[in-house]
This record gives sequence, structure tokens and C-alpha cells, in this order.
Amino acid sequence: MAKTYTRFVCQNCGEASPRWLGQCPHCQAWNTLQEEIVTPKAKTTHAAARGATGVLVFSPISARGETIARLPVGIGELDRVLGGGLVPGAAILLGGEPGIGKSTLLLQAADRLASQGREVLYVSGEESEQQIRLRAARLGLGGSPVRLASGNDAAAVAMAIFAARPESVVIVDSIQTMSVASLESAPGSVAQIRASTDQIVRAAKAQEIPVILVGHVTKEGSLAGPKILEHAVDAVLLFEGDRGLSHRLIRAVKNRYGATDEVGVFEMGEQGLREVANPSALFLSEDRGEVSGSAVFPAIEGTRPLLVEIQALVNPVQGTPRRAVVGWDGARLAMIIAVLEARCGVSLGDKDVYLNVVGGMRISEPAADLAAAAAIASAAIGVPLPATSVAFGEIGLAGEIRPVGQMEQRLREAAKLGFTSATCAPLRGPIPGKIQVDPIRRLDMLVRALRRQAKDRR
Repeated sequence: MAKTYTRFVCQNCGEASPRWLGQCPHCQAWNTLQEEIVTPKAKTTHAAARGATGVLVFSPISARGETIARLPVGIGELDRVLGGGLVPGAAILLGGEPGIGKSTLLLQAADRLASQGREVLYVSGEESEQQIRLRAARLGLGGSPVRLASGNDAAAVAMAIFAARPESVVIVDSIQTMSVASLESAPGSVAQIRASTDQIVRAAKAQEIPVILVGHVTKEGSLAGPKILEHAVDAVLLFEGDRGLSHRLIRAVKNRYGATDEVGVFEMGEQGLREVANPSALFLSEDRGEVSGSAVFPAIEGTRPLLVEIQALVNPVQGTPRRAVVGWDGARLAMIIAVLEARCGVSLGDKDVYLNVVGGMRISEPAADLAAAAAIASAAIGVPLPATSVAFGEIGLAGEIRPVGQMEQRLREAAKLGFTSATCAPLRGPIPGKIQVDPIRRLDMLVRALRRQAKDRR
């Protein structure tokens, strides 16, 4: 019989070490190694494999199966991110910071699903049933037919899934509080999260019942627990937002049944979360005025265009200049500053440069290069950009402006919101809508135009 042994597992990345270390050698996190007792399983021999009773049945990839029948939640922004609704048997992991609104969103989603006649089982490992009822009452959902339970036993959750009727939905809040009785480690450890997820997901797959798991995040913003947690589920949704602001964003970072670049926009109010019909209004200042250092960028999030405002501040300093960015990639900011200095003659070496995407929005696409460069150049030269103009395009190291994808869709959204002009790379096709396009091929063309305006103002 194999002997048990002790190992130390990192609670951040899941890597194991034969002895305790103050710092994990894999992820470099401090004080995350916890002791676990392991009982090795007997090795599978070739004879045992030859005696297997299961037979694999292969079918051609061209064989057509039944189309997936999704279960719409009834919340348009959530359905958009999910790809149209819940898929039977799908395991969905919803992560977010404490207090961001995960439980509020799931209570509202549970109420919408239950109002469609579906059985919704809400299992909470953090709150009592009375606490959930109080929150539901505050949200105006006191009469909802959602069924509640409080507990931490993953096996009991799996049994509830097996006993649920077809087309049910199960919500587990949260997976870090679930535990398996056969393991000696505490809830929240790598072994417990792995075993609990495995039991619940296996039951959901067997019964073809969608299950939504709530996950905590670390202070760095990544999902707490081992990476296998993300691999074990079908979709990973992140709920983002600043608790000091009213709006929230939900985006998919993994989705086996839909796109991973969609984003849902909500606004937090007294009655919980509500969908935002015009998300661009959240990310544009109500009164931008004639202030230098502000540019509007038509972003594309999934299939939806969003207009966001990018602000820049350039300030002379005596010591070492500082570069700070919020909502964008710091490496791209450094590249844009280098191109402005080397190709356009904009002196920024003795100045602080701050860049901010208004409203807490995070942009990752290179199409924002031109808007960021325009905002920085406008702040450095002291000339405001037109308030009714947008800018987008990718910037190369030679200072050239490259076309980006979905240019027509960006221009159409800008025209719909009242913008009259756009600065971008030349279009190959007709210009959509009533908007004037000012094509530029190099970044220095924009900088020269700003300097001419500065001379005219003098």
C-alpha cells in the first residue's frame, strides 16, 4: 500500500513543494504555501488498461449534431456576454472584487430565470438564507420563487443537481467556500477548490444543468485559487468596476460557447443593477469644453462600438519625469511618447505624462494609439482638439498611421452620437453616415496642424 506523504501547495498558483518555503518558487508569492497530506493512488499498469471495459466510439467531425438550445437569462447585457444565454450543462465562473455586485447580479438573474418557470437553486456558502432574503427584499425581489439553501458541502450541492428537474439552473456562491469531507485541508485551499469544482461540474454535465460558480479575486485582480479552476469551467466572466463609480462592466475572458471580446455594461442603483442602453454616454464627459489633452476614441468591444474619452496631462518637472496610465497599456504609452519625440519633435523628456481613460474603462486594442497620441500632443502644445471629432488608428514606430478593423462601424457610431468629423487612416470604401473624415498617413501631420492652431491663437 502506498504511504501517505506531506507536501506544501501554493494557494495562489497550485504548485507543490516538498518543504515549506516563505516564497513560492513558481509565482514568487509570499506566505502562500500550505501543508497538505497526500495518499498516492496505485499506478495503472498495462494489464489494467487492457482489462478496461470502456470502449471509445469515434465519429467523423463532419457529422452534424443538434443545435445548442440556449436558456436566455432575461438580462440583455449578461446574455450578450454569454453568447445568447446559458447552455445546458455549462459551468460558468463569475469573478470579481468583494462588494462589486456579483451576488446582486446573480440574484437578479435568478429572479428572471425563475419568472420564466425554471427551477433556480441558489446555494450560498458565505451568507445565511435570512441574509439573502434581506438583500432580495432590498432589491424588490422578496416574492421571487428562487429556492435558497446555505451550506458548504460540495457533495450535497452535487446531489441537489442530480435531484433537480430538467432545465434547472444552479448558482453556487462561492466556490472558495465549498469543501469535500474526505479532504483534511481547509475550505479555500487548492485541494478543496479542485475537488469541489470537479464534483459540482461533473454533476452539472451529467444532468445537463447549467451551474454558475462565484469566484473571489486576488488583490492583483486575478481569480483566486489554482489555474485548474479556470480550465475546469466552460466560461470565465469577470465583473469589473470601481466601487466609487456607479457603472459596472462584465466581460468574458474565456467562453467555449461564444465570443470572448463582448462586454456588458450595468449601472448600480438602489434597486440593484440595471442595463445601460447607451454605454457611450457613461464614458464621455458631459461637458468636455475647450480643454487641451482630451480626445474621443470609438472603441470596439465585441460587436458593440463604444465611445470613450481619453485624457492626457503634460506637466513640466525639474527631476525625473513620471509616466502614469490608467485604463491602457503602459508599454504602449511609452512607445507613443517615444514616437512623438523622435518622429514629431514633441519634447516630453522633461515632463510628466499622465494618461487616463475616463469612467474606469480599460482599452486593449491598438486602434487607440492615435487618440492617445492626439491627447498627449494636444496637452503638450496647449491646443484643444475639436469637441465634435473622434480619432482612431494604429501607430507604427516610423510614425505612420495604419488602418484598423471595423472602421465603418466606428464612424457610424460616432455619427449617431453627434460627432461630425474623424481623424484616422484613409478609408478604402465610401464614408458611412454624415461624418467628415480627415485622413492622415503620418502622426506628424496631426502635430503640425496643432502647432498651426497654436500660432493662430497667438
